[in-house]
Amino acid sequence: MEFDYVIVGAGLSGLTLAERIANELDEKVLIIEKREHIGGNVYDFYENGILIQKYGPHIFHTKEKKVYDYLSKFTQWIDYEHRVLSYVDGKLVVMPICIDTLNKLYDLDLDEDSMRDWINEHKEDIGEIKSSEDVVLANAGRDIYNKLFKNYTEKQWGTSAANLSPSVISRIPFRFNHDDRYFEDAYQGMPKDGYTKMCERMIESDNIHVGLKADYKTYINKINYSKKLIYTGPIDYFYDYKYGELLYRCLNFVYEFLDEDSYQDVAVVNYPNDPYFTRITEFKKLTGQVVKDKTAIMREYPGFNGEKCYPYPTQEYLDKFKLYEAEMEKEENVIFAGRLAKYKYYNMDLVVKEALEIFEKEIKQ
Repeated sequence: MEFDYVIVGAGLSGLTLAERIANELDEKVLIIEKREHIGGNVYDFYENGILIQKYGPHIFHTKEKKVYDYLSKFTQWIDYEHRVLSYVDGKLVVMPICIDTLNKLYDLDLDEDSMRDWINEHKEDIGEIKSSEDVVLANAGRDIYNKLFKNYTEKQWGTSAANLSPSVISRIPFRFNHDDRYFEDAYQGMPKDGYTKMCERMIESDNIHVGLKADYKTYINKINYSKKLIYTGPIDYFYDYKYGELLYRCLNFVYEFLDEDSYQDVAVVNYPNDPYFTRITEFKKLTGQVVKDKTAIMREYPGFNGEKCYPYPTQEYLDKFKLYEAEMEKEENVIFAGRLAKYKYYNMDLVVKEALEIFEKEIKQ
């Protein structure tokens, strides 16, 4: 069979591009995926009647109506607003930091004005923000940093926040009100039938063919395709590690079933100061499922082996990526898309947004 495009990777980036090419242009696409499933890191599956997210919690949220409208063609949504607690000093406190966080953590009775006064009293004067540690010290002070961020960051990244770019912790919101939602985006929710079902619907077209458990390098020279290769995998692998291997912070996920209705108060609880794992997810609280007398939880253990989740945000590896980026810019018949190819952390909505923009600007002509 001949194809117009070959797409490497069946995550949201590759699936979005495949869907657009197949349905908008009526052209044939082959997707090659190393894993045994589609969906990338949003893949989920049922076990013991509970929907499990194999690669940790993924909550859909976006400010982009275009992205919401696009994915809504493939799923209905369950209303869900994400709330996170953090276990500190024997207390469960709201994360991100808001008025309620400080009141619970320090036994205070702050309002918006007095919270600002408290923060101004405790924050440090950092002349130039050079690291994630600086971000917290400048916004909240040393004690907040030590209780909520220092150890969590070291577990998550394997190094001090002082060694990480400001962007890592800048993603965490900070509020002078009682809003305890983790995200403020206009569009939030969970796919009614799960992410895998949503992904399957994206590629229902007869123009799309999928090969699983396959390394594209084994087959690419045997495939007839007339237009371009779209690559969404690790960029260092594409270039055979010619400038060395890029480092990722990885996660290992351990889930278990419990014979009880509920394990914790919210879907996700962070454990900044407990050893080894960073957080526990209880899936029923994400999906709204009612499964009596049984629940499923997952602990996350960061390391340098496991699922590649986060590009390592130190200057050494950002500089190494720039060498690969220069090679990417020379390619005429390859389109690069997604977090692994761009060596950049993307929320899922931005993965879809980027893919839609690539389709409009680089493919649909």
